[in-house]
Amino acid sequence: MTPEVKAFFDDATNTVSYVVKDPGSAKCAIIDSVLDFDFSSGRTDTKFADQIIAYVKAEGLEPEWLLESHVHADHLSAAPYIQEQVGGKIGIGEKISVVQNVFGKIFNEGTRFQRDGSQFDKLFQEGDSFKIGGLNVNVMHTPGHTPACLTYVVEDSAFVGDTMFMPDFGTARCDFPGGSAETLYSSIQKILSLPDETKIFVGHDYKAPGRDEFAWETTVGEQKAKNVHVAADKDKDTFIAMRTKRDGELSLPKLIVPSIQVNMRAGQMPEAEENGQVYLKVPINVL
Repeated sequence: MTPEVKAFFDDATNTVSYVVKDPGSAKCAIIDSVLDFDFSSGRTDTKFADQIIAYVKAEGLEPEWLLESHVHADHLSAAPYIQEQVGGKIGIGEKISVVQNVFGKIFNEGTRFQRDGSQFDKLFQEGDSFKIGGLNVNVMHTPGHTPACLTYVVEDSAFVGDTMFMPDFGTARCDFPGGSAETLYSSIQKILSLPDETKIFVGHDYKAPGRDEFAWETTVGEQKAKNVHVAADKDKDTFIAMRTKRDGELSLPKLIVPSIQVNMRAGQMPEAEENGQVYLKVPINVL
């Protein structure tokens, strides 16, 4: 079977969220949702997530899963809000505990912050399989961008998160804590070992120079032939050297500080302080 895929593009963060539907039923999954956040005011909004919810309700869909490809550093997850509105279990890779340990220290979260992934409904590992209605989903652990990155292979379609982008834009950065260009290269080779006709849905698009429209769907075969970072003529050492140099020139995502604190909690805000107010921390001279 081929899943029915509806994409939602968030202009503010260049994120692509997906509703993945079983063609034989009303069951679906929502992948990598976005909660609007204005850092200058500290205000959240649900306009983008509400578009997804409206679509789900209008189509009479029944979300079984709210899937995260990893702990995003460029947007806040809307999974808890969507779960409250339309249901579904929140899932992520089991290596979330690694991310929680690293950033729990960076943000000085203390002992009350659980570092075992228990904030999520389901922790997936390499080789796991589950269902979206009648659709078969296989889980691939594809770290490198972060330790907890997953690729969800839904029948003939792979949702790769930030691991790879469109062929003309290349691959994800590897300079976050726990990232590794060598590991990312191996993960990408795992994805590229899927059949050439496998559809690839990416987690972001930044519209590479010379391209007029945003895009988020490609294939394994196209990536192998045309990806500017990992096409067949690019070897491992060349990739590592390129990725390391390129990452050294990148600035951090604008929303990394709030995003990590929220997303490592499965999209929940930190606990309110004694005055009833929720706060996000900004570590000075750390990141």
